[in-house]
Amino acid sequence: MADCNLKDSESIIERAIRNEEEAYEFYMDLSGKVEDRDAKDTLLFMAREEKGHKEYLLKYRQSGFAGPSKPVIDYKVAENLVKPDIQKDIDSKDVYLIAANRELNAHNFYKGLAELHPAGDIREMLLRMATEELKHKEKFEYLYANTAFTQTAGG
Repeated sequence: MADCNLKDSESIIERAIRNEEEAYEFYMDLSGKVEDRDAKDTLLFMAREEKGHKEYLLKYRQSGFAGPSKPVIDYKVAENLVKPDIQKDIDSKDVYLIAANRELNAHNFYKGLAELHPAGDIREMLLRMATEELKHKEKFEYLYANTAFTQTAGG
């Protein structure tokens, strides 16, 4: 983040766009390391979500809209488990935990930037992006829990 002045709105938006591009590349790359079709499809879906975030930021740069975001429940799964290493043919549960950690980092990135700014459009946009990333984390934690702790016939 030292490459730009992150108090300047244009620099913030440019950095946020790069962040979303990096997230897109991350999910595309990770999808190539997964054999499980459901996990691969989930990662490709999330790559499209990150692409949508980039489009939102590009529109924001032109029009300056933010819009409200809905509250998200944070179960803090990623914060309490050791993040697995990325490797070829990685288990689905590990993929979901890695992705949840990535989304946690993205959430913290946007939340940290928002804390640098006073109330206003830029702060609201950054908080919205933080919430979007937390929604992704919530999805991945749900998938992790359902993959790592499958229901047995007894309950």
